Amino acid sequence: MDALTSNSLLMMERSMDFLWTKQTAILDNLANVETPNYKTKYVTFEETLRSRLQAAVPSGGGLREAIEGARPVIHVAENETARMDGNGVDATEQGIELARNALQLQHVMSAVSDDLSLLRTAIRGQ
Repeated sequence: MDALTSNSLLMMERSMDFLWTKQTAILDNLANVETPNYKTKYVTFEETLRSRLQAAVPSGGGLREAIEGARPVIHVAENETARMDGNGVDATEQGIELARNALQLQHVMSAVSDDLSLLRTAIRGQ
């Protein structure tokens, strides 16, 4: 198996896609905190990935395809309003989510860096 296209690196790539999409949604929410009738966006990924992986495992293959096909999904919280003007954004909650997301993104990027560093060391033979 090609180390540069391993399932673990592919999984980290999908995780970064999800976290980047989530960060964009959070920033959109914060930018619209004063916009009347704006509804909060949120992003899901874990359930899609989990169901695709569960379907792939019993069939004895397709793990790579399951990971490749998992994409983040953006939702709009239509029935949630935080204020009288119909705005659904809770700025405090979004700030917490932004910090949590940034830490998760930093962790995944560090894991990718570590994996690539190991590959670099193996290539150099040191």
